Amino acid sequence: MNCAQFAEIVQSNIARVMVGKEAVVELLLVALLCDGHVLLEDVPGIGKTTLAKALARSLDGSFARIQFTPDLLPSDVTGINYYNQKTQEFEFRPGPVFSQILLADEINRATPRTQSSLLEAMQERQVTVDGQTYRLSPPFMVIATQNPIELEGTFPLPEAQLDRFMLQIALGYPSLEEEREILLRHGRQDPMAGLEPVATMEQVRQLQEEVRGVHVAEDLLHYILQVVRRTREHEAVRLGVSPRGSLALFRASQALAALRGRPYVIPSDVQHLCRPLLTHRIHISPQIRLRGRTPAQIVDEIAETVPVPVVQ
Repeated sequence: MNCAQFAEIVQSNIARVMVGKEAVVELLLVALLCDGHVLLEDVPGIGKTTLAKALARSLDGSFARIQFTPDLLPSDVTGINYYNQKTQEFEFRPGPVFSQILLADEINRATPRTQSSLLEAMQERQVTVDGQTYRLSPPFMVIATQNPIELEGTFPLPEAQLDRFMLQIALGYPSLEEEREILLRHGRQDPMAGLEPVATMEQVRQLQEEVRGVHVAEDLLHYILQVVRRTREHEAVRLGVSPRGSLALFRASQALAALRGRPYVIPSDVQHLCRPLLTHRIHISPQIRLRGRTPAQIVDEIAETVPVPVVQ
């Protein structure tokens, strides 16, 4: 099975539950094949948790869900050492982070200390508890959901953690016809109950290696670098995209090309990924924000002004 076939069967499976979100599912698969993480941000009730569960059920890997709340502790995420009275020894009880797909639900409702407990796992694919390091089973993907910052009872994610999410995606409200289909489909039964795995984690690992072989022309490599460089030089940007972001854009472009059935990247792959991949990585000055401009608008402006190469 190649990447394009993988995309087709997984998208068809998820479409049984999610209506009209094919573009969002494609971005989720991009992150999965790049061994990256995704932050789903939108208002409550839009289907963020359902989408994450549908992806997890479409694969045969281990899955865990954490409901983030203000009283959640870091040990509730990573696990704890406890004293076993039978063996009279301390033993490690793994937390939910020891899964291949982790749903961090409403991550911005937890305190910054608890949010940061995911940092090591997301970047290093390991967890350290009481000085002992434990490796996570690959592939490991965090799908976090969060409500917009302006809602009450939330804690903004720190910049270091935001940068570790490859993509930030907003689902958006469904159209009238899509919402009608949601009512008909979910009002009569639970489509999630009949969702079965259609791919294995071993296949995902193989496809991740396939993605690394997708060709990126020298002109496109220069284009990616120029887009990222402009985020650091733009007058409205206080903090630009890091080298981690440029690497993420490079690898995500490879994955998107593979999912669309091509062994090479074209400029539209890079352009399609600029907004979901770069917006959460830049920070604009307060004066610019007061004028009503947003990071997404700045990213769109940069993507439009950088000369697009002609790839033969």
